Amino acid sequence: MNTKKVISIAGALIIVLGFGSGLRLAAAQHDDDEGPLSNLRFLVVKDYNGKPIRNAGVVLHPVKKNGQQSLGGMELKTDNDGRTHIDGIPYGPLRVQVLAQGFQTFGEDYQIDKPELEITVKLKRPGEQYSTDNPAGAKKDDDKNQPPPKPQ
Repeated sequence: MNTKKVISIAGALIIVLGFGSGLRLAAAQHDDDEGPLSNLRFLVVKDYNGKPIRNAGVVLHPVKKNGQQSLGGMELKTDNDGRTHIDGIPYGPLRVQVLAQGFQTFGEDYQIDKPELEITVKLKRPGEQYSTDNPAGAKKDDDKNQPPPKPQ
């Protein structure tokens, strides 16, 4: 092989490797700019007996400094033990919503400020529902649906 070609290939290889390590360094610096990251663990249980709720949706939304929810987000699902987790969440405010069929939706904002954080969510059964059209205690056959009595 020609000596010039060997030197050219070796030079090109050094440039490519140098460029690649520069990208890795830039990526590492970018990660450092984001600040510390946290590993979050969630446990979702029934409020009335503490048993785990499987397949509950745990929705995570970053929160802006003004308290508004940022665009984007992520949904996790709980396993048979009512657990789910995610690693690498940046420190700061985080809105957590938990949804499961047959339970009230849970929502709360958390301040993520520890390397490891476990959050236990106790979901409640839905409460009684009331209608403004039918005040509490009113019967379906109430007089309000009847025509007024005729004067005598």
